[in-house]
Amino acid sequence: MNKPYIIIHTHTSIDGNLDIMNLREFEEASRQYQELSLDSEKQQFEIQGYLNGKTTTEDNMTHYKKPELDEKAAPVPEGDYVADPDAPMYYLSIDARGELAFEENTFGYGGVPSHIVEVLTEQASNAYKDFLRKKKISYIIAGFDQIDYEVMLDKFYNLFHIKRMMVGGGGTINWSFIQNGLVDEVSVILAPIANGDPDGHRFFEAKEPYSSMKETAFQLKSVEELEHGTLWIRYSVKKK
Repeated sequence: MNKPYIIIHTHTSIDGNLDIMNLREFEEASRQYQELSLDSEKQQFEIQGYLNGKTTTEDNMTHYKKPELDEKAAPVPEGDYVADPDAPMYYLSIDARGELAFEENTFGYGGVPSHIVEVLTEQASNAYKDFLRKKKISYIIAGFDQIDYEVMLDKFYNLFHIKRMMVGGGGTINWSFIQNGLVDEVSVILAPIANGDPDGHRFFEAKEPYSSMKETAFQLKSVEELEHGTLWIRYSVKKK
């Protein structure tokens, strides 16, 4: 398997909460997170793509709308659909069954226009793939009913020439990448805030059947103080 160099990059509170807080310190940490990872002039990771899970895409882009599908659409060609193999940046979206209601084929995040690539399984309908093709949104098939990460990453590397990518989703996808031994680097933008919410979304979350609880150690690479009391902490994953 060929795979990109993978960086988990997330901004979080001191208590590990990923949820929005109405504090200036949160806003400043969010700004610095985007500048370091996505700003065309300031980004530090030299990535060609960034991956989010379905919930993150719903929250930030499609807002839980339903796609308008043509259930009588003619059968689309089998396999993957590459609408833009040379985009300057890719927004990689996990959507196993094909449910996200995109309106455009790019997403501007952090000032970077990013071509959308949907990651589907064999469970995605012909009508949904027809919907994506009409909007010139690329898609790949990676797995039968659950996402096969190795197939997905191999296709990112070979079809879209992604050599370095960021995982910026929620705790479930972050932890599943760790458990599958796919992560090269963990980057944390730590804001000096907390709210103690026991139900908040966390940096890492085990969730069956995607992942399970398992003690994992990390090796510190660097710590840098940014603006407004924010810290940028970088780790590698210790291999057993």
